[in-house]
Amino acid sequence: MVKVLIVQMQSVLGDKQANFNKVEKLLKGQEEYRPDIIILPELFATGWFCDIYDKVAESFGNSEIIDFLSKIAKRFNSNVIGGSFARRDEKGEIKNTCPVFDRKGEMIAFYDKMHLYSYLGDTENLNSVRGEKPVIATTDIGKIGISICYDIRFPEIYRCYAYGGADILVNVAAWPLSRRLHWESLTRARAIENQSFMIAVSQTGEIQNGIYNIGSSAVLSPLGETIASLEYEEAVLKAEFDLNDMKKLRETVKTLSDKHNNYTLEV
Repeated sequence: MVKVLIVQMQSVLGDKQANFNKVEKLLKGQEEYRPDIIILPELFATGWFCDIYDKVAESFGNSEIIDFLSKIAKRFNSNVIGGSFARRDEKGEIKNTCPVFDRKGEMIAFYDKMHLYSYLGDTENLNSVRGEKPVIATTDIGKIGISICYDIRFPEIYRCYAYGGADILVNVAAWPLSRRLHWESLTRARAIENQSFMIAVSQTGEIQNGIYNIGSSAVLSPLGETIASLEYEEAVLKAEFDLNDMKKLRETVKTLSDKHNNYTLEV
C-alpha cells in the first residue's frame, strides 16, 4: 500500500517563514502515520501572485525552500513532492519549479511548469519562462508524473506519462475557486483516461482582493473514484491505495494499448 499525506493550506503572500510555520503546524503529530509520500501545493511558500516571482525567486544553490523540504523528507522518512517555487535558473530566468525529494532528503528530480497561465489578470508568461519537457520522478514507491496547475488542461502530458510507465499522476496547484467545475472534471478525466491514480493538490483560501483558491485536494482511483478528498479547510489529507489495483485494471481493460496510431484528418 502507498500511504499519501497531502498538505492543503492558505499561503501567506510573500512570507516564506509564515508559510513554513504553517506547514509545520499542519504536519505536527503526523509522524506516526509514516507516509510514503508528502505533497504540498503550488507556490506553497510564497502564495500565488506572479508579480512577486522576481522578489521571491531562489536558486537551487541557495534556497530556503529546498532546505525546508529536505528536512521534511528526512524528518518523516518520506518522499516529498514540494509543491513548487519560483526558481532562478543558471541563465537568470525564472521558472515555476516542482522539486522532488527521496526519503533521505536528496532532491532526485525537478519539473519546470510547461504551461503558463496568462489570462484574466494573471501574468505568469510575463514573469517566468516555461519548462520544455515532462518529468517522471522514480521513487521507491513507483514512478510519478509531475504537473503543475494549468498543465491539467493539456491531456498530452499525462498520456506521455502513462506510456512512460508512470504509476501515479500528480498535479500541484493554486487553482481558483471560480473554476471549481473545471478542476473537478479535469482531474477526474486525467485519472480515467490514463487508468492511473491521480493526486490533485491545491492551495485554499483567499489570495487577495476577494480572489480565492479552491482547496478541493483529492486522491482519485484509476476509475476516477474519490479515495479521499478535502473541501476548503486547511488540513492534511491521508489516503492509501494499492498500485496493483491499477495494474489489474490495465490488464483487464486495455485502453492504453487500444490507441489507434492514425489520427490524421483529411479535409
